[in-house]
Amino acid sequence: MEYCFGFRHTSDAGRRKMGETESGRKHNRRDLAGTIEVLFEISNAVTHTRNLPELYKVIHQSLDKILNVDNFFIALLDEEQDAITFPYHVDEKDDVPEEILNFSKESIFTSRIIKKKSPLIFYENDYFQMVPRGKNPPGTAFKILLGAPLMIRDRVLGAIVIQDYNASSAYQDQDLVLLNSISQHVALAIERKEAEEKIKEQDKILEKILESSPVGIALVQKRTFKWVNSEMVRMFGYETKEDFHNKSVRMIYTAVEDYDYAGQTIYDSLITQGTADYEIEVVKKDGTLFPAHFLLNCTDSNDPMAWTIATIIDMSQRKAADLATYERERLQGVLEMAGAVCHEINQPLQAILGYSELLLMGPQESMGNHLNAIKSQSTRLGKITKRLANITQYKTVDYPGNTKIVDIWGSDSDIV
Repeated sequence: MEYCFGFRHTSDAGRRKMGETESGRKHNRRDLAGTIEVLFEISNAVTHTRNLPELYKVIHQSLDKILNVDNFFIALLDEEQDAITFPYHVDEKDDVPEEILNFSKESIFTSRIIKKKSPLIFYENDYFQMVPRGKNPPGTAFKILLGAPLMIRDRVLGAIVIQDYNASSAYQDQDLVLLNSISQHVALAIERKEAEEKIKEQDKILEKILESSPVGIALVQKRTFKWVNSEMVRMFGYETKEDFHNKSVRMIYTAVEDYDYAGQTIYDSLITQGTADYEIEVVKKDGTLFPAHFLLNCTDSNDPMAWTIATIIDMSQRKAADLATYERERLQGVLEMAGAVCHEINQPLQAILGYSELLLMGPQESMGNHLNAIKSQSTRLGKITKRLANITQYKTVDYPGNTKIVDIWGSDSDIV
């Protein structure tokens, strides 16, 4: 490992007066056992802290046992945004720095540590040497600053920095070695915690999606409910998700026969197709029955019932809508048929009435003709009723009054 040191303007004798500094007071606790204890605390904090800010605080408190960290901060690099942020910052003189943009073009001390990917030490002279180059370093001038990159393999996450405003003898070279050694463990802890928080965030997003779903969703192990969404609770009329947790799926079936039938159907379908898709009547908490459509997937084709994910849709409204549509169509058919019957039968009836009146009014010699006409129209009525009785598929035609009637003679019939 390469260690880079800035200009030293303090005498060697002055820097060796460790007994007069905070670093000197903590030197006695900086043995191997003490360092290992600190590393263990940091590693352990990954699983015992709730979030990154808590982890940073534990890191700071742990390092305080072996180093002077009165002025301490963690800087994180965002390569995509070309920026560095300061999620944790404790300082005797300065406030938390704002996000630094265009990081790749900056030459401040933190940037140098990250870019070089190597631990660096700077002194007061280094701070002031930045000004002639047109840079205005943020914050108060320090006497000494130590920084180590937060590295995961070849990738740099950021930097960990400590500094002192009073004496350049506050730290010595071995402090930089120690800080760099610890920084590798800190980087690992931060990466693990970041990954953990990303997983938690993804879990929250997934849970929101599942909770907002308009269908019931359940995670089932060996036909036992392990998790359900809110729609499942509402659909089956229960109060909380706990009403389902670790309960047999038997609770939603009307009878043991339905439970067994569904189980066999699910198993056979999952084995042969990888999914199961079926409809069955299920029961709510209050005993109300409703038709439901089930769609299930398994996670292990060798043991399909080990874990299954089920989506359940209440078919009641759809069934009611289908029935209403069927009734409307049936009524429409009746009306159209009735209109056709009225239209077709009305003509021969009117003819029969007309000829009947002529019979009553006319001379005896014309009676034969009128009777033949009546017979003809009666025969026509017979054909119409026979045609109506044998229609298999019908067509409609427009009819006065902005309506439609059945086209009796143009519709399909069993009669050839």
